[in-house]
Amino acid sequence: MQAATLDLNPRAVIGNNRPPDAIIFEEIQTLFDEAKNWADGEPITTEQQHDAVTKLYTALHDAGKRADELRKDEKKPLDDEITAIQGRYNPYIQPKKGKVDLGKDALGKMLAAWRAAVAKKREEEARLAREEADRKIAEAQAAIRASSGNLAEREVAEQLLTEAKQSDRFAKRQDKAATTGTGLRSVWVATLQDADAALDWAYGRDPVRFTELVQQMANEAVRTGMRIVPGFVVSDEKRAA
Repeated sequence: MQAATLDLNPRAVIGNNRPPDAIIFEEIQTLFDEAKNWADGEPITTEQQHDAVTKLYTALHDAGKRADELRKDEKKPLDDEITAIQGRYNPYIQPKKGKVDLGKDALGKMLAAWRAAVAKKREEEARLAREEADRKIAEAQAAIRASSGNLAEREVAEQLLTEAKQSDRFAKRQDKAATTGTGLRSVWVATLQDADAALDWAYGRDPVRFTELVQQMANEAVRTGMRIVPGFVVSDEKRAA
């Protein structure tokens, strides 16, 4: 379909009393509608058509730049206000750098050191209590076996067994105290040791995400001037400027 002739000067048909954004939006919409007429029609076959499409392409590009400048101007007061607000709060609550996080980090290290020492002491107490309980249980069981047929020795063995059970309950309480209420939390951390194995794992876990990351890295390399990227074919594609 042959596109109609378009006057690319929006101010020739648009008044001056409307907001700038309304003017530029209408201009872009008009240009876009004209672009659809061309795109839905026949391919370019003449120099005149090429020039018309080039003119339309340039007009769209320029209108987009002017719209973006309007956007920046309109949001600048908000950006400035946000920057000012952020600047007031950052010294105190900025993640990792503000006084709150810095103070918590320093105090947290002190607390962790103390709590780790307490936990270690409790673990040692629990270990000793368990050893004592296991010793008494073994002693009582041996006495039970040796007291067969001897009521007096059986009575002593039963008393030893009662004491062993008490020691076992105490050891269990000590073990629970050593593993709960410590004020510490476990944090699992992955530390890279075998890059090849890690890459194989990452690809197998999410091939699409892995490929997208590799593609992004290759695109960045090509933009910096690399023309040989392992695993890629770097070619020169022609696109409208």
